[in-house]
Amino acid sequence: MRLLSNRKIQLALNGGFGFVLLGVAFVSVRHFVGKGWPIHHADPVLVTAAALLFLAAYAFKAWGWQRLFHASERPTADALAFAGGAACVGGIALPGRVDDAIRIAIVKRYPGTKTGIGTLGLSLIVLGMLDNAALTPLASVAAAGSSHWTARAGFAVVAAAGIAAAAVVAFLPRIARLPWVTRRRSGRWLAQHTHCTKEAWAAWLFISVSWSLRGLAVFLLLNALSMPGSFVLALAFLVASAASAALPIAPAGAATQAGAGAAILVLSGVHTADAVAFSIAAQALVIVTGAAVILLIASWRLAVRVRRPRVAPAAA
Repeated sequence: MRLLSNRKIQLALNGGFGFVLLGVAFVSVRHFVGKGWPIHHADPVLVTAAALLFLAAYAFKAWGWQRLFHASERPTADALAFAGGAACVGGIALPGRVDDAIRIAIVKRYPGTKTGIGTLGLSLIVLGMLDNAALTPLASVAAAGSSHWTARAGFAVVAAAGIAAAAVVAFLPRIARLPWVTRRRSGRWLAQHTHCTKEAWAAWLFISVSWSLRGLAVFLLLNALSMPGSFVLALAFLVASAASAALPIAPAGAATQAGAGAAILVLSGVHTADAVAFSIAAQALVIVTGAAVILLIASWRLAVRVRRPRVAPAAA
């Protein structure tokens, strides 16, 4: 414990972990490009546009998550975006739901973070509910455009779950302040740390924009690979992949989401091999943009740290 509390050791471990994640992403992309990954046949302009949309989606998701904290303990947006990118890259090999532990660990250790582990955990629970609420309109469109009754029923369940999640988020602050809740110590803690309803709706708006950008990115990727598809199919693929991430116990998160997305494409009439290839390619692109988020924020933090000592003497 004394060794791990050393600042230099922490920086070395965190930096090494980040480079390992980036290395895994690079090797994965290189493997699929050389062994049949369909993106090497794709329109580079549309693929680049899709990657930029995925990158922008990380920013909106971080801004939405940030709204779920009180102003006095609110982490910075770059800390939350860094945690989101690391959790996405870690999903290559780690089981489902472990990504939440990655987010908590990274935000807690990020410079300037004042919030506690309990508050971070509560924010992630509410964030997951808002994700479900943001997926409700997308799932409704996918259900209306689906021709297979099983897919339609699945999307209807996702939409209903999103409505229920939105209701919980809306009424949670009032429930936390009920007398029979505040009589308990845990209830008082919940009342002090739960979100403001107005801020929660602002968070929902940011998160909805994030999911909309991802849906547009999937649509561009379908067209980049010259696959038969529409915006409704892109939304169906996105909702199926996102819904699979809600499983409490699952294999590697990326593999589960890729499998669910491929299943929807197959039900929509896409050839099985093409569906699997596209799903892997789309998930790999999300992971690569997550790695890019890590690299960009880490480079920016390093540049600020190196530049600060040079600016200070000049100002003095």
